Amino acid sequence: MNKKNLIFLSLSNINPSNIDSNGIYTSLLNKFIENDFDVYILNPIEKRLYNGQSEKLIKIDGVNYLNVLIGNITKTNKLEKGISTIDIEKKYIKAIKKYLSNIKFDLIIYPTPPITFYKVIKYLKKRDKSMAYLMLKDIFPQNAVDLGFFSKRSPIYMYFRNKEKKLYEISDYIGCMSKANVEYLLKNNSKIDKRKVEILPNSIDPVDISIDVKERTYVRNEYSLPLDKKIFIYGGNLGKPQGLEYLLQCIYSVRDIDDILFLIIGNGTEFNYILNTKSKFSLNNLIIMERVEKEEFERLVAASDIGLISLDYRFTIPNYPSRILTYLQAKLPILAITDTSTDIGLDIVSNDVGWWINNNNLKEFKETIYKILEELNEEKVDKKKINSYKFLENNFDVYYSYKKIVEKFN
Repeated sequence: MNKKNLIFLSLSNINPSNIDSNGIYTSLLNKFIENDFDVYILNPIEKRLYNGQSEKLIKIDGVNYLNVLIGNITKTNKLEKGISTIDIEKKYIKAIKKYLSNIKFDLIIYPTPPITFYKVIKYLKKRDKSMAYLMLKDIFPQNAVDLGFFSKRSPIYMYFRNKEKKLYEISDYIGCMSKANVEYLLKNNSKIDKRKVEILPNSIDPVDISIDVKERTYVRNEYSLPLDKKIFIYGGNLGKPQGLEYLLQCIYSVRDIDDILFLIIGNGTEFNYILNTKSKFSLNNLIIMERVEKEEFERLVAASDIGLISLDYRFTIPNYPSRILTYLQAKLPILAITDTSTDIGLDIVSNDVGWWINNNNLKEFKETIYKILEELNEEKVDKKKINSYKFLENNFDVYYSYKKIVEKFN
């Protein structure tokens, strides 16, 4: 039986050093690799990271990587990021023509962001008669409108909204992160055939990363974290979408509760804002750490008591942060502080995994913290810890995501 060829288009840097990691894209790609697909990954290398690297196709351990040199899209100004993002289509098509002209692709998989792969997909579908599967992780440009970056009347919105519609149209199937995502997509895009839309959650290989009391003590001592406080951990991107301004207000509102500590780990546009706010308001109940390696982060999560999900309350689109997966692997109960559009909080509550605050109310936040502390002190959260890992196994196992795509492909 001949192997089928799969091409993965993304802005994620997936390379030989991280292909075996248990991430939402790498774990899925590994399922295809294990099941006799010949996988080709377009690996973008930003201008600031060139360091003498050249554009080339390499094959390591049976996986094909096409390194494509692109402009800067991170750690740069908005103008350069915008120009580089728009330019990616042209660079990807040029690289495919140069290095992959003799490869017929049966399946194209691509996530959002970005929404600017329409011409690449159109080219491949016309050339190879491929099936195109979109993994919808981000609804842009509406999310930027929600956060006030530009209005629906602006030319920027019109340009990207047109790109978005074209991407939905050319995709044979669209996998959404949750039920609310499916409903939002169909409600706001009447031309989409609902038969091609399904739930395809963020998923990984379920791995238990929880630790015992002895290891927990060791980790806390290693990072100079107190042993006598309940730690609420937030990790990941520190940007506008995460609603960090309100989260810091929440942390300030409970500064008088002695036996809790908030730990924020990550990088992003709001990192310095968080540091300055901590200093300005003397937030002694907050520790901030820059991004650490995945294994370190998992150890810190496992040594904590509660996982935090935070989203800006202004969102009208239903986000579903993948950070929840690490918390579930560590068997942590979860506190979600979000907008009313997402269904992540509803899932957390209905599966008895944690608590949900969705009304931007500091008084309710403080009351919820007291409720959590009571349950922690009386060990009433043990059931939530068990439910946490069950929730992972039953809903976010990458095998089922792989199976859904393959069923459509077959």
